[in-house]
Amino acid sequence: MTKPLDGRTVIVTRAASQAEELTKLLEDFGAHVIACPTIEIRELDNYERLDEALDHLYGYDWLILTSANGVEFFLKRLTTRGLKIEDLDEIRVCAIGQRTADKLHEAHVHVDLVPSQSTAEGVFATLSEFVGGAERLGGLNILLPRALVGREYLPRALEEAGARVDVVPAYQTVLPEDLDRGKLSAMLAGSGDCIAFTSPSTIKNLAKLFDTHDLGKVLPGLAIACIGAVTANTAVEYGLHVDIQPTTFTSADLAQAIADYFSK
Repeated sequence: MTKPLDGRTVIVTRAASQAEELTKLLEDFGAHVIACPTIEIRELDNYERLDEALDHLYGYDWLILTSANGVEFFLKRLTTRGLKIEDLDEIRVCAIGQRTADKLHEAHVHVDLVPSQSTAEGVFATLSEFVGGAERLGGLNILLPRALVGREYLPRALEEAGARVDVVPAYQTVLPEDLDRGKLSAMLAGSGDCIAFTSPSTIKNLAKLFDTHDLGKVLPGLAIACIGAVTANTAVEYGLHVDIQPTTFTSADLAQAIADYFSK
């Protein structure tokens, strides 16, 4: 029986430590997958700001975790500081995305809120509704651990509504040290049919590698797949036309959208 991605080659740019699920899903659809991680998830060089927040954990009303990576590195640091999972019991927890929520549940952390839209805008709207209106956000103390570099929309919107927000880095995304630019060029110029981007960083780092702001010239003829709107917007900023974008932001949805695209 033929599969929708038989004979197709898909390049996956996700960090090597996290590409397994997407790779398997694409292979199940018949694709040949080439792993080409353009980011690596690493611990911070300095945990001073996160440590300070953890030392004053009881001062927060809400903890907002934006990714499974954020959960992993935040909880690792929490236990390193001698704190326990139970120390989060008195704080309301918002998880952006089902994968983030699942990661928290696995660690036995309660989750109070999972916005239906996994974007900063969706989080602000859902959180406002949950507390009884944006005006009720005033005076709340919110801890937002995330990557060293991230979008400013959510903290800015919360602060404009009167909340006090501590945005603290919990991990960093960097260019993989062992990335072979020559091999990458050959791979991109080869027989690929599609390239899948799973975060803005995967796109920005690829542009950095080729020292360009126009990736359209670097990726001619490849179908561009982006996991969500924020990633897709970054792709457009870097000169790419987005061909594939699922309406919900999971690896399964991205793989399905790629399969659907090539089935047409």
